[in-house]
Amino acid sequence: MVAFEHPHPHGALPPTAHLELPFFDDEHRAMANRLVAWAGGQRVDESDDRAACQDWVQRLGAAGWLRYCVPEAHGGALPALDSRALVILRETLAYHSPLADFAFAMQGLGSGAITLAGSTGQQAGYLPAVANGNKIAAFALSEPEAGSDVAAMALRATPTATGWRLDGQKTWISNGGMADFYVVFAKTDPDAGARGISAFIVDANAPGLDSSAHIHVMAPHPLATLTFTQCPIGSDAMVGAVNGGFKLAMQTLDIFRASVAAAALGMARRAFAEAVAHTKSRKMFGQTLADFQLTQARLGEMSALIDAAAMLTYRAAWQRDCSSVGGAGTPAYTAAAASAKLTATENAQRVIDMALQMHGGRGVQVGNVVEHLYRDIRSLRIYEGASEVQLLILGKHALKA
Repeated sequence: MVAFEHPHPHGALPPTAHLELPFFDDEHRAMANRLVAWAGGQRVDESDDRAACQDWVQRLGAAGWLRYCVPEAHGGALPALDSRALVILRETLAYHSPLADFAFAMQGLGSGAITLAGSTGQQAGYLPAVANGNKIAAFALSEPEAGSDVAAMALRATPTATGWRLDGQKTWISNGGMADFYVVFAKTDPDAGARGISAFIVDANAPGLDSSAHIHVMAPHPLATLTFTQCPIGSDAMVGAVNGGFKLAMQTLDIFRASVAAAALGMARRAFAEAVAHTKSRKMFGQTLADFQLTQARLGEMSALIDAAAMLTYRAAWQRDCSSVGGAGTPAYTAAAASAKLTATENAQRVIDMALQMHGGRGVQVGNVVEHLYRDIRSLRIYEGASEVQLLILGKHALKA
């Protein structure tokens, strides 16, 4: 698949038509216009997902888009991470290429803990390189027996005379095997559950780190299992406080959760555009598919599902950036982000399924845009907090209200 190629004029995303809501300001809209103009000129061969992701990181860095992943003090575009900017970027990139969105998002997620809690030296050593695309970042949290249950992680960080030694595994690690560094979460107090986890920066060339076990999934993305065998890291590798890793991981995920919803929203918008264009051109029984009332009703349902997802996604991003009540880190924001991720990913799955159905046999043909989206959307309902986890967050929030 070559990214950004549209088979018809309906494939273009209106630059800011969906951003006229008061959640955004003129700077966000101007950025969206620039991004759409840039995106239209990109051609990336995505037949090799790892090569494509490396290509995307270089392009996104050279064009300045990765500067939105880090704060201004370290080469970023804005004084602090801006959730609304992240939402616009991910929605637009995912509309055109889910792999481009992936490459962008992992730069932000992989370096997020360093932005939040890194030392001056760590921030200077890694964040500018993330912003210009010279270093590829990765976030290493999940393990074979610790996914949603983060506290069950078994990777052990043992103190040594010069720092720490890591032993154990991480898996489902995005950018695994191609990242230049990993922010790794490990147990520093194995008996303390979530309160015994710390974060560390581990460079890809660290002795004792094996990232060669690549994981192949239904929508190709660079994933790997990391195996640490007596992997030595210095005392300056820890990010934040000892045993403060769980809170740091949750804070990092909280920042990017609304942007996951935006990626799903972008994919849904693309599927909807493909469906509208197809129904207008597909001839059937002497008329077009769009002339049938059943088609019109289905398109109406898709439109409503997209709008509902957009409202929750934009609200969550605005709430983190602007609201004095329910801003970053509060239970109200956490609930808003959970609502956005749950609704946007589940709704996008439904929209894309409907779009595929409208395409008939063409919809399941490998290489078709909606076929690609059908495979791409599925993982978003799982990663960075599965739908079931979001439901639990919302249920507990309701009981505390």
